[in-house]
Amino acid sequence: MGGAGGSLRAGVTENPVRLTRSVQDLITRVTCGGAPVYVWPGGGITLMVDVTRLPAGAFGYVPTPALVAPIEFTLPRAAYAALGGHMDAIRELDAVLAGQPELRREPGRTDNPWPYEPQVKR
Repeated sequence: MGGAGGSLRAGVTENPVRLTRSVQDLITRVTCGGAPVYVWPGGGITLMVDVTRLPAGAFGYVPTPALVAPIEFTLPRAAYAALGGHMDAIRELDAVLAGQPELRREPGRTDNPWPYEPQVKR
């Protein structure tokens, strides 16, 4: 279990509360290293993930002390703009990869769902 704290959410959008609501309303999908997560109900973004579905070496640490895991928010561009997202920071994936050939690339797991599959509220 882990969570996306306020400073992380503020780094994603100028209005962290809108991001939280977007996750709760299933507009924004949350994954960890491509693995599906279960988002717990409540006021923030608290999630649970099967860490065996993350790529090898996905975890890091900081001296806080804290473990750090990859977390992704996937949503349509228009929804990101509506959240107050940092639109001027968006770059095309091909441009990012071309500019940084040393990036470590891990193949995705075929049993992890593609982030654009419809989500179902339970």
